[in-house]
Amino acid sequence: MAVAFTREEDYEARAADLPDRPISPHANLVTATGLAAIEAELAAARAAYAAAQADGGISADRTAMARATRDLRYWSARRASAQLTEPDAAAGAVQFGCTVEIEREDGRRQTFRIVGEDEADPAKGSVSYVSPLARALLGRAVGDTASVNGAEVEVMAVG
Repeated sequence: MAVAFTREEDYEARAADLPDRPISPHANLVTATGLAAIEAELAAARAAYAAAQADGGISADRTAMARATRDLRYWSARRASAQLTEPDAAAGAVQFGCTVEIEREDGRRQTFRIVGEDEADPAKGSVSYVSPLARALLGRAVGDTASVNGAEVEVMAVG
């Protein structure tokens, strides 16, 4: 059969078969900010699902319904597994939820907050606790060094 005779509905049906968003195998640790962001995403997913249903559901736009369903499943699972974790201010060591300032070998200083996977955004100064940088720094105190991507970094401040 020639491509010109392929039914448009076939393309739509394939587009509606969106794979699920992958769920991390790591514990879903979240800060209070991260939990609020998950709840906002879950509310947005519920609204998108309701809108897709109101627009006629599967018969009207399979892709919109599939996307809304997929996102609703993902954010529902992330909310159900969320473990609110706040840092112990008295610990004095790098831990989940805290902000850490490091100095690289070339003298550059960078500050990052160690957060959950869903709220990590390195461009905005937050890294996931399962990232290589965070894993290298967790448990370290001011003055300690760690190896990150083959280079040494020194912990300058923990807050």
